[in-house]
Amino acid sequence: MDAMFRTLGKIPGALLIVPLFLAAIINTLVPEVLDLGSFTTALFRDGALPLIAMFFFVMGSQIRIKSVASSLEKGIVMLLGKYVAALLIGFSVAWFTPNGTLFGLVPLAIIAAMGNSNGAMYIALTGQFGNKSDKGAVAPLSLNDGPLLTLIALGAAGLADFSAKALLAVFLPIVLGFIVGNTSTIAREFLAPGEKIILPFALFAIGAGIDLGVLVSAGSVGILLGVMTVVISGGMAMGALQLWHVVRRHPKPTRNLIGGACEATTAGNAIATPAAVALADPSYADVQAVATSQVAAAVVVTSVLIPFVVVAVDRWQRKRGVTPEAEEALYEPDAAREADPQPA
Repeated sequence: MDAMFRTLGKIPGALLIVPLFLAAIINTLVPEVLDLGSFTTALFRDGALPLIAMFFFVMGSQIRIKSVASSLEKGIVMLLGKYVAALLIGFSVAWFTPNGTLFGLVPLAIIAAMGNSNGAMYIALTGQFGNKSDKGAVAPLSLNDGPLLTLIALGAAGLADFSAKALLAVFLPIVLGFIVGNTSTIAREFLAPGEKIILPFALFAIGAGIDLGVLVSAGSVGILLGVMTVVISGGMAMGALQLWHVVRRHPKPTRNLIGGACEATTAGNAIATPAAVALADPSYADVQAVATSQVAAAVVVTSVLIPFVVVAVDRWQRKRGVTPEAEEALYEPDAAREADPQPA
């Protein structure tokens, strides 16, 4: 067992990718294994939300006050990049293609999938490959959860069930952790190892919600939507980050794009977006079922592809001398000196 973990430790992202894929395979082939009940089901199938909530608290404790502004800016930039990509592709298909579809891919599915992102996956991947500003950016990024932005894009703003209470429920663990970590050095140091411990379990629980059989039922069109989400919306999020770095005149070694790559996913909650849109505007009822199956396929495809994409982006930018660590040192020079003190 030790030899296996040593081997996995040498492969970037393996301790995240392996639990995710293992759980997805089990859920697809023998899902009853995860439904034994008691502690087994509570941890391995139903544990995603509490594990992610715990990770949010631990993550918040590691964010220093000086990096808050950069996290908010970064999150807003990535949110806009991904949203603009969804609008450009979705409306281009609606306006400029025959019958308003692309190989059977409907604009509603395009906007719902490409304008949404998997916050849990984002947190897990930035926890492994990103820095504190990447992880802290999840706060504004959570705005694309659910149907709100899709409804706005389709001209149905104000009809979504979106409340300040729901936002508070997402942010509160991060805020509490932030308060604890910035008021107690002892607490921050105590909580720090929790990020690496929690992540593999959280990824397994996320994978337990993935059914690889969805790819077969949705066909090549659903797979195409997933690939478009990874390539186009991920590319736009990374491009927006690069532009932000240039405008802010950050030194080249600090122009970290990992957050944009981690954002190139579709969350499971996006599967319900076509139904929500159809309720808000009955004219979408005829395409609801088709859009739902296409979005479901995009959820699976992006979950499968994105860990490999993030590993590739991490290697690509490190070869060019760009690292998340350099960016973090830009925002928190005092913390960087503490972590790597130089001899007098």
